[in-house]
Amino acid sequence: MLILGIDPGFAIVGFGVVEAGRNQQRLIRCGTITTQAGIALPARLRQISDDMEQLILQFRPEAMAVEELFFSTNVTTGIGVAQARGVILVAAERNGVPIYEYTPGQIKQAVVGYGKAEKRQVMDMTRRLLRLQSVPRPDDAADAVAVALCHARSFTSRLQNPDDARPGSGRYAVRKR
Repeated sequence: MLILGIDPGFAIVGFGVVEAGRNQQRLIRCGTITTQAGIALPARLRQISDDMEQLILQFRPEAMAVEELFFSTNVTTGIGVAQARGVILVAAERNGVPIYEYTPGQIKQAVVGYGKAEKRQVMDMTRRLLRLQSVPRPDDAADAVAVALCHARSFTSRLQNPDDARPGSGRYAVRKR
């Protein structure tokens, strides 16, 4: 299964493409979509949408795993990230890619085995699980790879219901884990 993991943002969107089998995962590619500061938010959102469409068309993922929003102090930034996240979800839906959402705690639990792990622990386990020489860079890309790994480790478990997300099923395809 090819999974596109996404760490949403409007200045920087991290992405990670991971190939997952039942017993192993392999990093295909990771990186970021960046938008220029000072440009109007609608233009930034369009760029994110266009770049997401290109990623989806290039890699043809079988699933998209997206980190749920978590913000506590800067509501203005949170609103921008929420809008960016919306165009990311629309790009997946438009292209028939099933969408799965994970909280930061679920990602930490799946990757490290502890839902309150520190960021450096998640990054180190991501490196180890994928047998990489170093942690993916920049941090946004590493976070997206961890989101993809979370889905890989959840989806390939025996507990996964294959009908949890189906494009075109007539129901909202986003499934929370």
